[in-house]
Amino acid sequence: MNLWHEFLNDPVIFISFTGLAIVIGLCIFYAVYFMYKVGNAEEQTK
Repeated sequence: MNLWHEFLNDPVIFISFTGLAIVIGLCIFYAVYFMYKVGNAEEQTK
């Protein structure tokens, strides 16, 4: 588990992957939000 130890002890790697996780999480959230809004808009126009 040297990789895990390196991940937790190196702030550059930790902050980079934390930022990447936040960006990917936001992308997933907005994709789901967009699909939800598109689905509801189609139901309301019928």
